[in-house]
Amino acid sequence: MGPTVQCEEGADSAECNSRHLPEADGLQELSVGEVASRSGVAVSALHFYEKQGLIASARTAGNQRRYARAVLRRVAVIKVAQRMGIPLAEIAQALAHLPGNRVPGKRDWASLSSHWKGQLDERIATLTQLRDQLDSCIGCGCLSLKVCPLRNEQDCLAGQGAGPHFR
Repeated sequence: MGPTVQCEEGADSAECNSRHLPEADGLQELSVGEVASRSGVAVSALHFYEKQGLIASARTAGNQRRYARAVLRRVAVIKVAQRMGIPLAEIAQALAHLPGNRVPGKRDWASLSSHWKGQLDERIATLTQLRDQLDSCIGCGCLSLKVCPLRNEQDCLAGQGAGPHFR
C-alpha cells in the first residue's frame, strides 16, 4: 500500500491524493509555494537559501522554480540547525558534503548530525555554566571585569571605568 496523506475534512480523497502524493516514478517536483507551505518557511527565505547555495531548484520554460521533494528534508535540517545557533555559512558547508546525485540517506544525515552534536554539547555546557553563574552575578554589583565570572575578556574599554559610563 502506498503512502497516505491527511486531507481537509470533506475533501475529495482522489483529488487530495493527486495533489499530495508523489507521481508513480517518485520524481514529482514541487513549486516554491508548495515547499513554503509544507515546510513552514517563507518563500523569500527559500529564495535566500537558494542564493546562499543551501538548496537548489530547476527552472521551467516559464522560469518558475521547481524543487525536488528531497528539498523538504534539507529545509527541515536548515531550520533545526538555525535553532541550534549554527550560522548559515556552516550549514551550507555541511550540506555541501551531502551527495548531489542522490537523495541523502540515513548514513549521510547521521554523519551530519554527529558533527553538529559536538557543537551542541559545547553550547549546552557553556549555557549551563552561564545560567549557574548568572544567579550569583545578579545583585552582586561588582561591576568589575577583573573579578566577574561572566566578564568579556576582549573588552578593550574595561580600563576606562566600570559600567556603561566612562568616568
